[in-house]
Amino acid sequence: MSTRIYLDNAATTSLHPQVLEAMMPYLTEKFGNPSSIYSYGRESRLAIENARKVVAKILNAHPAEIFFTSGGTEASNTAIFSAVRHLGCTRIISSPLEHHATLHAVEHLHHAGEAQVQFVEVLPSGHICLASLEALLAQSTAKTLVTLMHANNEIGNMIDLPAVGQLCTQYNALFHSDTVQTVGHYPFNLRQTPVHFITGAGHKFHGPKGVGMLYINENVRIKPLIHGGSQERNMRAGTENLYGIVGFAKALEMATQQHEADAAHIKGLKLYMMEQLGQHVAGVSFNGDPLGSSLYSVLSVGFPKTEKSEMILFNLDINNICASGGSACTSGADLGSHVIRAISGNPNMVTVRFSFCNQNTKAEIDAVVQKLTTLV
Repeated sequence: MSTRIYLDNAATTSLHPQVLEAMMPYLTEKFGNPSSIYSYGRESRLAIENARKVVAKILNAHPAEIFFTSGGTEASNTAIFSAVRHLGCTRIISSPLEHHATLHAVEHLHHAGEAQVQFVEVLPSGHICLASLEALLAQSTAKTLVTLMHANNEIGNMIDLPAVGQLCTQYNALFHSDTVQTVGHYPFNLRQTPVHFITGAGHKFHGPKGVGMLYINENVRIKPLIHGGSQERNMRAGTENLYGIVGFAKALEMATQQHEADAAHIKGLKLYMMEQLGQHVAGVSFNGDPLGSSLYSVLSVGFPKTEKSEMILFNLDINNICASGGSACTSGADLGSHVIRAISGNPNMVTVRFSFCNQNTKAEIDAVVQKLTTLV
């Protein structure tokens, strides 16, 4: 198999040529510093503010609620640390399934003695137990931050964002949701959603790497995490990633325009792969709730553990197939996946995450399934 088959879109996506085209002028002749007062600088400032308006309109938020960051990790860290240090939260409720950008941040605050951390119960399906969340919220009057991801990056399970938001409202808790896997893949109406912070990352929807966003509800006032300048309305010091921000907005705009067609095509690929694997690979299983409340682009597959299957990612790579084991963000250190451990605990399974985009085809799925029959 000589051409590369890329099925790791939850890790990162390719940059869309039209996004690159939108970015190019700001990489070449429009290079002014957005903080400079002459026309070159004003041109750059205008590009950033126009991008902010585009993002706000798509998410149905106010432009003043959108802050550009270096990515989802910085956005989540800003929300979590600010909730504790600036907004008086002394307790955090989260889940063991969160991305490390959230888990490591809350663990840091816990070990530093700045906040007590409690985890909601996780059901075997990979969903969080709403009754457990409500019980935790009800058991203390301490000011609380709830941080639960919208869609899990490893298994694709989605929470009911409005339902969790309603519970937080009821118990006067702040609500942060890591929406890195859903911004650009899912329609948002933030005016109608009870959430205080959400996050996004450009590279998850065919935009550039190194740029993200944090939505901060207008009723919340936080202090900067990074000091040294008045950029991002005094909220994030440092010269803005001008071309990244332009690319982020363009990619989000394109993803939104094509959302329905893309979602239908990608979901079709996911279901087709489930069906083909079920037919051709003995003992295969699927993690999470792939046919239920789940992101259409992610499929987490469990293969029976054998000497052959333990080398599966390595062998896929040799055959020019890109997929990941559990989560891509920890691929360097093979500690296994904290998400799979939390929901399955079956040591006799090898997990591979396949994640799709609008450029993938059924022919690619066929080629991968055929190759898997020989590798397992």
